[in-house]
Amino acid sequence: MGKLSGYNHWAQPSYEVKVRGTMHLWGSVGITKDIVFEKSLVLHIHNDLFGEKITLGTRTASGSQDTIGTLRPGECVSIPLHNITGVFATCAETSTVCCLIK
Repeated sequence: MGKLSGYNHWAQPSYEVKVRGTMHLWGSVGITKDIVFEKSLVLHIHNDLFGEKITLGTRTASGSQDTIGTLRPGECVSIPLHNITGVFATCAETSTVCCLIK
């Protein structure tokens, strides 16, 4: 995964992932059961203003993938983390994606 950063432009601890090809922003292909939280967590995703367009999606333990859509440079979205094993991003070039889980 990316580096942890204790301080950046967000008020909460967050982490960055350099996306080139396909990278997990949260979770992993190696997780074999869908993760269920008593209260859903939310993954906030911000694509770097000077980055490239990324495609986002989720993955379940069965291996099925659901493409959510794209984020252009500077755009952000929030995704609930519930009943999935991962959130992935794909980029043809390279983009830095900042993530925050609340």
